[in-house]
Amino acid sequence: MMVTLKVLIPEDAEELLRLQHQLDQESKFMLLEPDERQSSLNQVKEMIESFALANTSILIGAEVDNHLIGFMSVRGGNVRRNRHSAYIVIGVLRQHQGQGIGTGLFKELDVWAKNTEIVRLELTVMTHNEIAMSLYIKNGFEIEGTKRKSLVIDGQWVDEYYMSKILIKEKRIEDQI
Repeated sequence: MMVTLKVLIPEDAEELLRLQHQLDQESKFMLLEPDERQSSLNQVKEMIESFALANTSILIGAEVDNHLIGFMSVRGGNVRRNRHSAYIVIGVLRQHQGQGIGTGLFKELDVWAKNTEIVRLELTVMTHNEIAMSLYIKNGFEIEGTKRKSLVIDGQWVDEYYMSKILIKEKRIEDQI
């Protein structure tokens, strides 16, 4: 199986929407429940375009045989006080997990981030999602704290960890403002 990692473009919108719906169906670790995603194809195209226009955001896809099997969205802040920080969402189809795809997405992120203003990467993860936490820790993320009663899943409260990774940059903070 040959996996290709690439920056998503508007022409990938249909595949991304299909992937997101499939992830919503097969995983309780994504934010949306199966019937909640209301994005139209046009909205997804516009979202991909907005990522492409932002210097502090990127949308990376993992593809096999021209079908997306995973993605990572990295949305950077857009004002002076938070443009150094970016929030990450990652999803990989269950049948392709454990094959290094998540690690590959994080490596692509690291390469991209070196050429940006991004200093802080952050994400949230459900405290019982040990596989994802292992991936994040392996890729340099640390737990900062717990968001108690952050989500309700199947009528049960679920806590999340807030995790971050600080990227060491050569410039001093005064040079970045």
